[in-house]
Amino acid sequence: MKTMKNWLLTGLMFFVVSAVFSQGKITGTITDGQGSLPGANIVIKTTKFAATAGFDGKFSINTSVKSGELVISFIGFEPKTVLFSVENGATLNLGRIVLVSDSNQLEEIVVRSSVIDIARDRKTPVAVSTIKASEIQEKLGSQEFPEILANTPSVYATKSGGGFGDSRINIRGFDQRNIAVMINGMPVNDMENSAVFWSNWAGLSDVTSAMQVQRGLGSSKLAISSVGGTINIVTKASDMKQGGNIASTFGNANYLKTQASYSTGKMENGLSASVLLSQTRGDGYIDGTKFQGYNYFLAFGYEINKDHSVQFTFTGAPQWHNQRSAAPTIATYQKYGSNDDPNTRYNSDWGYLNGQEYSFRTNYYHKPVGSINWDWKINETTKLSTVLYGSWGRGGGSNGAGAIRGNRFFADPLRTANGLINVDLIQAYNSGQPVVIGGSTVTRAKIGGAYQNSASTTNNSTNGISQIASVNSHNWYGGVMNLNKRLNENLVLDFGFDARTYRGIHYQVLNDLLGAGNYSDNTDVNNVNGTGVQVPRILTNTYEARPKANPFYSVDQEKINYNNDGLVRWYGAFTQLEYSKNNLTAFVQGAVSQQAFRRDDYFKYKTTDPLYSTDYENILGGNVKGGANYNFNENHNVFVNAGYYSKQPFFNAVYPNNASVLGANLTNEKITGLEAGYGFRSAVFNANLNVYHTNWKDRYQRSSDQALDNPGGYYDFSGITEIHSGVELEANAKVNDQFKINAMFSAGKWVYDGNSESNRYDNANNPIGGGTSTTLYLDKVKVGDAAQLTASLGASYEVIKRVTLDANYRYSDKLYASISPGNFTSATNKGSLELPSYGLMDAGFSYKMLVGKNKDNSVNFRLNVNNVLNEVYIAESRTNIFANDNVSSTNAALGTYASNNRLYNGVANANQVFFGFGRTWNFSLRYNF
Repeated sequence: MKTMKNWLLTGLMFFVVSAVFSQGKITGTITDGQGSLPGANIVIKTTKFAATAGFDGKFSINTSVKSGELVISFIGFEPKTVLFSVENGATLNLGRIVLVSDSNQLEEIVVRSSVIDIARDRKTPVAVSTIKASEIQEKLGSQEFPEILANTPSVYATKSGGGFGDSRINIRGFDQRNIAVMINGMPVNDMENSAVFWSNWAGLSDVTSAMQVQRGLGSSKLAISSVGGTINIVTKASDMKQGGNIASTFGNANYLKTQASYSTGKMENGLSASVLLSQTRGDGYIDGTKFQGYNYFLAFGYEINKDHSVQFTFTGAPQWHNQRSAAPTIATYQKYGSNDDPNTRYNSDWGYLNGQEYSFRTNYYHKPVGSINWDWKINETTKLSTVLYGSWGRGGGSNGAGAIRGNRFFADPLRTANGLINVDLIQAYNSGQPVVIGGSTVTRAKIGGAYQNSASTTNNSTNGISQIASVNSHNWYGGVMNLNKRLNENLVLDFGFDARTYRGIHYQVLNDLLGAGNYSDNTDVNNVNGTGVQVPRILTNTYEARPKANPFYSVDQEKINYNNDGLVRWYGAFTQLEYSKNNLTAFVQGAVSQQAFRRDDYFKYKTTDPLYSTDYENILGGNVKGGANYNFNENHNVFVNAGYYSKQPFFNAVYPNNASVLGANLTNEKITGLEAGYGFRSAVFNANLNVYHTNWKDRYQRSSDQALDNPGGYYDFSGITEIHSGVELEANAKVNDQFKINAMFSAGKWVYDGNSESNRYDNANNPIGGGTSTTLYLDKVKVGDAAQLTASLGASYEVIKRVTLDANYRYSDKLYASISPGNFTSATNKGSLELPSYGLMDAGFSYKMLVGKNKDNSVNFRLNVNNVLNEVYIAESRTNIFANDNVSSTNAALGTYASNNRLYNGVANANQVFFGFGRTWNFSLRYNF
């Protein structure tokens, strides 16, 4: 028995020794392309051989398997499979194995250029949310592009007036003029007023690979002032995989969109190409908001060699759409509906002419953008990325000019019984036919033998009404260059330059004389007779309010009322130093910019006047920011960041009141931001918790005057300080492969700090009130125009393979009206009007059918229903009238809105508001090949 035991023990020892000496070793380093990924899991497929990467990302795994598949995984990154073959007793070094992040859902995205600042999960210390292309493609449907972000923390998106592309977005209480919008690393905010008009980018959703919202300071290295945040949009590249799609979407209000695209993929000669074309049209959910738009996208790429690659893109979206620009009062919605069921689709800006829809407010624009990206890998540690771009905007927005017997185009005496503008009556009067206005028959008189229109609104028998357009065209050229240098294993240095030049071209033209013979304009001081005396110009040329296919057409048109150019030059330099080692990433960043503003006015000043063309006014600004992220392990991380901006004022603050005289006390806006966050990652649950505090000092703002006695007038504010602080939570859970849940909560406290000064002007830029500034008592008043508390909860469930149902409920509260300056001239004001909270449910159904010989093509069906419960809600208010305010400012005996039962859902019905959309739907069919 003892002998038997010895034999067994000897045999077992021999077997163990043989197994050890028959093993091979596999080593390597797991990274994300920038730094190590400690804690990454490495396993040999179908075996129990496994290992974990150390703090330096390195791993070592012993195996008795001579060949097979090594599977590397890490939370937040796509798993990677590497084939291996190793001899007994040998060591195989696989070198650096790079994993690609998927926690930010950047699928199909190609980011070679260091100009594009994409935040990396558990690396870049900013609060960030990313929307992938497939989600945009699936859930956007007939909604506006910014609305895809509505379930992101601290984001408030509304359709505003409801016209095609007229939506707007706020982040952390800051409007989109103070949100940096970047496309492939190019800043696209208007260089005069930083505005973003989404109608100009109506086709952007078709060509987006990913859209990343960086709330707060953001990670952009450029000298841009992303006060509220940065929307970083990366478009598709030409070298995406070969294939294409044909798609069609239709929905309520005769919405119809057709689209086709194709990409060659990268060919053997290094060339690649991609093209997309689409058309969209519809009647619009809001009455009188018919629209039509096109979109084209061209991309060409050439990989010259392993060190040089070039990408060229050119995209544009010519469109026209009728608008609802004026916000009616709640009482008006009720008048054309009922007290309990107001007509929320009512639009006061349109009517019919000869049986066809005719809108006085039409927006038309074509703003193509072209860019050339060149990436040069100088050596293994140095890369140079350059983008050169240009933008050529042509178009504007129409309005009504003049008056009939003192009545402007929107006056009640010129309306039909159902509240529409009686355009037939206007044309009849303009052409000399007798018409009935206010119960009296009136006939127009001629001037110089012709029925002559003008901009005058005085009550006389000669003037009429025209449709005119305010043209805001531009030529914009720029470039960004960034040198990325890896100094050592832990340090990366970036520095570069940003240069832009811009000319904004502003004037008005005639769209439609509406039956009149000509138009008299007396605003050009340089139009003089032989004796040097200014004389009016008599004009007859009209220009259609439609975009031209040629975006480079000459702006040499007959101009009326005003004619000026705004010129802006921008020079910037930036640098960033990033440190990354093991579980710590930190950066410090600085940028400086000089903006130069010049104004040329061809109508207001004589050619001999120095103000005809001003010198450039140079203003220096910049920012500095820094932050750090620390990963405790593969589950937990924290980050902090802080920054300071000195932001140059907008063009209309440099040259206020549309004149060429410099504004007094030009002051940069100062923004200080602090932010901290915690992240949790696991195989089934992810969450991000952020807190922030932003102080915005010396803000300049212009807002429309809503008073009925000052149509087209506005207010200029100066010396505003705002404080925005809050908390944000974003989470998602993967219960199993079929069932997924997402949630969001954000609560902000956004208030004015201290008081400000206000100046009021009429539509001809004349000061009202003798030009004396008025103090606005805004201290502790809530900032309006965006919900300060938002929450959402959504889920998707794959019922059977490739058949998915999803739903989402979004809640908005603490929504305040925008400031009505006249309500804050007393220190005892009532603050901002709080609007009723509301909740919206959206739902969808998807089915993907695999087709083709190898089942590698697909037909995709998608049904979206937005606002499933048909909730009636006020999305925004332009006035602050309270229920306990008197209905008359001169006769208190008439009582309050509440005592007169003039309330809707607790809100005084004299407030000018926009209701949100009711239930809408759209269905899309897409063939991918």
